[in-house]
This record gives sequence, structure tokens and C-alpha cells, in this order.
Amino acid sequence: MKYDWSWDVFLDTAPDGVHTFLETLLMGVGWTLALALIAWVFALLLGSCLGVMRTQRSRPMNALGAAYVELFRNVPLLVQMFLWYFVLPELLPLDWGLAMKRMPQPWGQFVPATLCLACYGAARVAEQLRAGIQSLPRGQLQAATALGLTEAQAYRYVILPEAFRIVLPPLTSEFMGIIKYSSVALTIGLLELTGQARTMAEFSFHIFEAFSAATVIYLLINGIVVLGMRWLERRTSVPGLIGAAGKGR
Repeated sequence: MKYDWSWDVFLDTAPDGVHTFLETLLMGVGWTLALALIAWVFALLLGSCLGVMRTQRSRPMNALGAAYVELFRNVPLLVQMFLWYFVLPELLPLDWGLAMKRMPQPWGQFVPATLCLACYGAARVAEQLRAGIQSLPRGQLQAATALGLTEAQAYRYVILPEAFRIVLPPLTSEFMGIIKYSSVALTIGLLELTGQARTMAEFSFHIFEAFSAATVIYLLINGIVVLGMRWLERRTSVPGLIGAAGKGR
């Protein structure tokens, strides 16, 4: 089979008749980054709360956190994406459901995709943070409370700052994962990077060029994430904690 390579295809006009294929790919990059960043912020906030709940002595809080984690971690991401997009509007009050269905494109796809990735990522962040908290010596919390701190203050000023330093490497992997998971949003019509690459491949018949470009862009984005998080890990490392050995590298 002889394939006709043509990198000039990126300068051809896209199906919208306004932009080139290169411009549509860059637009897809923008939607990918926006989706991943917003979902990651919400996943980190919600996952932190759930991670703390998973380490509490209160059985109801522990059980609630565990139920959330098991629910979202054990259902395939693609199924969750369809549930958020197709099922959630039907379960909401009528006015809310109609408002969600009538959101203009691409917001009608962007919002459910963000909620899906955020809730899915929160379950994974919760388990990572739980492991980080439980890896700390138990005397940390006892010493903090002995100094007069409440349990909430002990978590805020002592436990969580150390736990986050420990789990920075898995959090880095999770952030990279959310960037890659964002490609699942193409199944509900969001033209992020993978969606734009597929559109380019379908209309230009230059499949390898389209997905080669998408691959390179994903590698560049995640490479920047890795370098940034390694710098943050070195800056925040504490001697004696996991990861502190890499400070001098």
C-alpha cells in the first residue's frame, strides 16, 4: 500500500470554510486545555475533601467517601460520559434539564464533559491523598492537637501540606491522565484535539498526518506538565519525606 504523504494539508481549508486544518487543530488544543484544567481544579478540590473523609474516624464520613470512590472509580469513563450527557438532563428538574439541553455548542458538550472528568478524577485523587495521609506518622496529628490545634486546623496546617508533597508524583500522573481522558469527550460531540484530528482525517483523507500532529501535541503538553510538576516537587520537598531526595538534582 502506497500512502501519499502531504504535510501541506494543514494549510487546506477546513469544512467550516473559514479556518485551515492547522487552525482547527489549535482550536482543539484550546478546548482540550480548558477542559483538562477546569476539570483538574474541581477534581483536586473535591478529591481533597473526599481524601480527608476517607481518613476520618467517623464511620458515616468514611463510608460516604468510600462509596463515592468505589462508584466513580469502577464505572468506565465512557459510560460516565454518556450518563452525564444523556441521562443527567432527564433527572434534573424540568427547567434545569431544558436549560442544559439548550446550551449552545460547544458549551452543551463542554459542561457535561467537565463534570464527568472532574467527578471521575476526584475519586482517584481521593485515594492518592488518602494513601499520602496514612503514610505519615500518627504522631503528627497527635502532636498538632497537643499544641492546641483543632483536628481541622491540624489537617490544614500540618497533615495536608505534608501529604500533598508526598503525592505530587501520582498527582502529576493524574493530571496527565485527565488531559488524555479529555479525548473521550469527542463521543458526545466536543471537538477537542482528538475530535478535530478525526474531523481532519475524515475530510482530507490524510489520516496519518492528522493523528501524527495530535500525537506530537499531546506529547508536548504532557511533557510541559511533567517538567512543571518536577520543578514544583523540588521547590516544595521537605527533607525526610518521600521525594525529598530529588531536591538536589
